[in-house]
Amino acid sequence: MSNPFLKQVFNKDKTFRPKRKFEPGTQRFELHKKAQASLNAGLDLKLAVQLPAGEELNDWVAVHVVDFFNRVNLIYGTISDGCTERSCPVMSGGPKYEYRWQDEHRFRRPTALSAPRYMDLLMDWIEVQINNEDVFPTNVGTPFPKNFLQVVKKILSRLFRVFVHVYIHHFDRIAQLGSEAHVNTCYKHFYYFVTEFGLIDTKELEPLALPMSKHVSSVKVTVRIFVHPLAGSAEQ
Repeated sequence: MSNPFLKQVFNKDKTFRPKRKFEPGTQRFELHKKAQASLNAGLDLKLAVQLPAGEELNDWVAVHVVDFFNRVNLIYGTISDGCTERSCPVMSGGPKYEYRWQDEHRFRRPTALSAPRYMDLLMDWIEVQINNEDVFPTNVGTPFPKNFLQVVKKILSRLFRVFVHVYIHHFDRIAQLGSEAHVNTCYKHFYYFVTEFGLIDTKELEPLALPMSKHVSSVKVTVRIFVHPLAGSAEQ
């Protein structure tokens, strides 16, 4: 039987962003294949995210950042028809967490935006970063910039907010598509990776902290149980 999650993705009229791909024959392409093989083999996600022996951390991180961008973009795309200016006038994760947008161009100060507007700006911004050869070099031997991990941390912390919004405001749609297990596995993979290498501050993870601390062994989670009880306002 066809997967309703994938059917929903490919039957949508909107255009999805093209995936950033790795050139065959390059070290990063081989790392990407290695990471995918581990996931396809059903390897424990905690083990799958660990840095392979003899590999460079920045290469391993770069491969995963691109993969997470592709996956999160796809997940959000499946529910985006229900994420509108009217339904989601503020980019948030429930009543306790609001995310404001800030960049170096139009929004120099943290600005409250609707969720769909925030998402558009976020995906555009990340796409620029990962396609910037000065930040994510593709040529073998070209060094990563000194601030690479700093940029990566910002990308991943912002991608995490997509998970928060989808889980708290649109999980009914994910459940309707029968895709809870797929989305939960994507999130667990993301969570294990960022915590393995300290790429997101623990405080930033609070909105979805409980499923990882108490119920991580279960693939099927219900987001309403997992909203963190601590009040807080997320950073930009």
